[in-house]
Amino acid sequence: MRKILLSTLALATLAACDAQTQDAVARSAARSTASKVVVQRFPGIPVEPSLNCVIDNANAQQIYALASESVTGPTQSSVEIVIEIVSKPETLTCLAAEGLPALIR
Repeated sequence: MRKILLSTLALATLAACDAQTQDAVARSAARSTASKVVVQRFPGIPVEPSLNCVIDNANAQQIYALASESVTGPTQSSVEIVIEIVSKPETLTCLAAEGLPALIR
């Protein structure tokens, strides 16, 4: 019950913001969820550059789905969304350009 209340409160707060602020808040919340998934599912890769690639290549629906799970924590759905984003060619290109060089440093 508490998780539902927190999610509802977060969504109500977000609805009161302008579109640019909503996007920034949603991306930040999605980043929080995605970071937990990346750390758990992809150990050893540089988290920060990888997260940038994941969030930058997520569509709005994926961002909002991940953001909604930032209150309750990642679920199997979060894992599937992150894997779907990571599987996109543009994300793989980003990871090769940004994530792997960070690993070598």
